[in-house]
Amino acid sequence: MPTAIKTPTFTNVRSVKIAMFSTRPYDKESFLQANHKYGHQISFFEARLSVATASLAFGYESVCVFVHDFLDGPVLLKIAATGTRLIALRCAGYNNVDLETASKLDLTVIRVPAYSPHAVAEHACGLILALNRNIHRAYNRVREMNFSIDGLMGFDLKGKTVGVIGTGAIGSAFSQIMLGFGCRVIAYDPQPNKPLQEAGVEYAELNGVFTGSDIISLHCPYNPGTHHLIDSSAIAEMKEGVMIINTSRGALLDTAAVIDGLKSGKIGHLGIDVYEEESDLFYEDHSNEILQDEMLARLLTFPNVIITGHQAFFTKEAISNIAETTLSGISEYAATGKCRNAISLQK
Repeated sequence: MPTAIKTPTFTNVRSVKIAMFSTRPYDKESFLQANHKYGHQISFFEARLSVATASLAFGYESVCVFVHDFLDGPVLLKIAATGTRLIALRCAGYNNVDLETASKLDLTVIRVPAYSPHAVAEHACGLILALNRNIHRAYNRVREMNFSIDGLMGFDLKGKTVGVIGTGAIGSAFSQIMLGFGCRVIAYDPQPNKPLQEAGVEYAELNGVFTGSDIISLHCPYNPGTHHLIDSSAIAEMKEGVMIINTSRGALLDTAAVIDGLKSGKIGHLGIDVYEEESDLFYEDHSNEILQDEMLARLLTFPNVIITGHQAFFTKEAISNIAETTLSGISEYAATGKCRNAISLQK
């Protein structure tokens, strides 16, 4: 088992050396802008953090990572041995970090718990509207001077039942939007949200959400308990022609089961911003390559499926909030040894 390794603590609370992985131009721009206030020393690396790239973190007190950086035991051992004490996730989810090993190595892990819940909630809503009214298909038809509306019929959202799985900040914002459309909203969450209940959201058991919803939207974290939450048995409980939306984590869906549901008509519409095998695909241009992922290739053949490339979070406000929250968390930890956004590493 890994053992804790003694490494230097922060020596200058005003300026921390940060190695940022999986950097895109918008990351660099937003972090440089936010860093005017903090004055940290940030090195930007386009590479993802992995065993092969962990040596880039040599001498950096903090690494800043995103959803596709892979921080398993071997990676954590390497960065802990060369000076890293703090892992700053510039996202809300943390399923890509081996928290048990991090705890044993005395590595602190912080995250951005709420960068802009409205960004993701509104994207989920956008997927619903586009799928329901066939906006993606109509757009392509009109560009070909085809103004026929045959096959593009949708349905009124008003009066429909929307199931929400997970009512944290994003699920709550999404529920409020759906209530605004005049939908009945039923939700599942181990910890019901009282303000949502007062606003009209009804809580039910998970199977009640499956059986009673015309539309199901996922807003829960990914962990061993939610792996393939939507599988063949769950789909079998759902209404014929159900719409499923996933803007949370790809592995909440059993892709093979979802494809079977689409083929049978049990699933009438599917909108996903995440995919369980996305790590080697998303955020890169593969337009000149042959797609090797057969599951994704199959999904792309369905006219009632819309896939976006993990962009639900991608608004100006969210990107700004991510940079600010991440850097303020690093500064807080450097000054006090603690951070309000730290993740509990105890099982």
